[in-house]
Amino acid sequence: MPLRKELGLLELIVIGIAGAVGTGVLFSSAGMASSAGPGVVLGWILGSIFYFFIGLTYVELSLSFPEAGGPSRYAIYSHGKVTNLINAMADLVWYLFIPPIEALAVVEGLYYFYPSLLNSQGIPTLQGVLLGVVILLLFIPFNYFGIRAFGKSTATFGIIKIVLYLAVAVGVLLVSFNISNFTNYGGFLPFGLAGVFSAVPLAMFAFGGIRVLPDFAEEVKETERLKEGILLTVLGQSLIYVLFSIAFVGALNWKGLGISEGDWGALSSLSGNPFIDLASSYHSTPLVILTIIIGIIGPFVTGYIYLGAGTRVLFAMGRSGYVPKVMEDLHKRYDIPYWALLVFAIVGAIVTYISSPLPTIYGLITDSVVAGYLGFAVNPVAMVVLKKRGKTKNIIPLSEVIGGIAFASASLIAFWSGWPLVPYAVLLLAIGSVLFGVIYKIKDDFKNAIWYIAYIGFITLMSYIGDDGALSLINFYLASLIVAVVSALVFYPWGIYSGIREEKLKDYIT
Repeated sequence: MPLRKELGLLELIVIGIAGAVGTGVLFSSAGMASSAGPGVVLGWILGSIFYFFIGLTYVELSLSFPEAGGPSRYAIYSHGKVTNLINAMADLVWYLFIPPIEALAVVEGLYYFYPSLLNSQGIPTLQGVLLGVVILLLFIPFNYFGIRAFGKSTATFGIIKIVLYLAVAVGVLLVSFNISNFTNYGGFLPFGLAGVFSAVPLAMFAFGGIRVLPDFAEEVKETERLKEGILLTVLGQSLIYVLFSIAFVGALNWKGLGISEGDWGALSSLSGNPFIDLASSYHSTPLVILTIIIGIIGPFVTGYIYLGAGTRVLFAMGRSGYVPKVMEDLHKRYDIPYWALLVFAIVGAIVTYISSPLPTIYGLITDSVVAGYLGFAVNPVAMVVLKKRGKTKNIIPLSEVIGGIAFASASLIAFWSGWPLVPYAVLLLAIGSVLFGVIYKIKDDFKNAIWYIAYIGFITLMSYIGDDGALSLINFYLASLIVAVVSALVFYPWGIYSGIREEKLKDYIT
């Protein structure tokens, strides 16, 4: 049964930008600057280029297969059930952990009014976690009352959110801007390009907006609008992120933050919201208040958008036969996959709750989104396979070249995430894939999935032996080159060659 088509171009752009511009831009700028210095600006630009090519593959596939949770379904058409199960599980892990991250980020924003919500290490206390659970459950009503209500509320709150974010960035620039922060203290690239590259994965977490749009493809009024929505989302996010990075570096108040001048690495030790800390260091009450407001509203909007997108992934997995068929059930009045929504929210609430009795889970939550980067890699391959089978609309020219760049980009993003983030994500991915594969007896087309399994193993191995891995056997630049070249020249063509036979497409494409 199809979903209602209620989303227009404005809603798509706002969903994409407001859904992405949240915790990432507030917290990532400091984390990226700690490893890249002023090169954080270049890190955001590089991240936007990577995501542009990945976004082009989503344009081709979402317009050719406009269905809910599409990125968790494309591979079933190109490589069959096992590859798609692994890919869908990667997407599920990605989405499952983001709403808890955002709910706890709201708690961190409220910490400035209620200090008892966080402990001295910045980890939520039991009180903070319980509030996080309540906040996550509050995401449900925004998704429950139909896609039309979701689109309207998101357009309203999303636009307000974007305006507030821009106001903070401009406000920080007006309070203080010191150009010497870009030239002194080691220059623009104090840690070289290696520092920029290692900062890119933090940027990629914030670029997730375009990944959300194909998940709502089935509910778009005019499917063609997805192309504009995806490309304008990438552009809009990129401009905002570059603006925030310039504002953050230019306004750095070393003394006010209690950091030695030029000690970029110490920026990673900021315990709270970096922009709130920055505003506080200048004793700018209006800017502090505005920053606290976006520190609360921003993650909240992102959280409920991602809850909705994750619900579509679970819905898509129901269609594929990986989870109970009840996940496909639509509400009789609102036409939304309500069981998928409730299950997804309840599991998210549990994940949020266990971060208090098990503090290491708090770190694992953010680490686990790396699984989503491994999921990105399948779609460029699926695009080329399906184009060769005559099943795409041929919207993107030079698709094989673009697919290769997107595949190498996704590989580097995953690799640069480093050790132990990659094995954490792979472990969760493996457990989920095996568990659901056994329960639902998913074994068809296993040989078509060998390339993907080997690819995940390769990325894990390189993150172990690379310069930022456990062994540090290979220079960072050389390891990055190996990942890009091997991915593009070995796994990309292997993946294309592993596509299911054309005559078998009828089993999956009706």
